This record gives sequence, C-alpha cells and structure tokens, in this order.
Amino acid sequence: MADQKIGTVSHYYDKIGVAVIKLNKGDLKVGDSIKLIKKDAEEFTQKVSSMQIEHADIDIAKRGDEFGLKVDSPVKENSGVTKV
Repeated sequence: MADQKIGTVSHYYDKIGVAVIKLNKGDLKVGDSIKLIKKDAEEFTQKVSSMQIEHADIDIAKRGDEFGLKVDSPVKENSGVTKV
C-alpha cells in the first residue's frame, strides 16, 4: 500500500506535545503508523498511541474529525499527515 495523505496539522501545543489534526481522507486508528513533518522540516514516523476529541479518548477518527494526538517531536503547523 502506498503512503497516502490523510490530513493536516491545524495546530500544535508545544507545552504538552499535542498536535491537532484535521482528517480530510479515510480514517485513522490507534495502532496505525503516520508520517509527520517536524518544525525543522524533517519527516518522522510514529505509531498512533492515543487520540482525543474534546478530552475523550477515541479508538478511530473518521474523515472530517479534528482530534488531538500526542506526538514524539514538535511538528510544523499546516503540514500534511500521511498514513503509512
């Protein structure tokens, strides 16, 4: 399966290391791997360990959802999110 862009980072909270992601295509589940872009423009891959909408844990995000995701490195706002 080829990598596919599924969303965009709409905001990044640096003090808590959380990115807000707007999902534009498909779905994303806990356990999936995604590619993000760091603030220094380097890509990194991480596994989705938890997601939240309005402070409630979710197991799956669907197209159109905007959710918080704990990230391993600071990410660049308005950058793409790719499912790998």
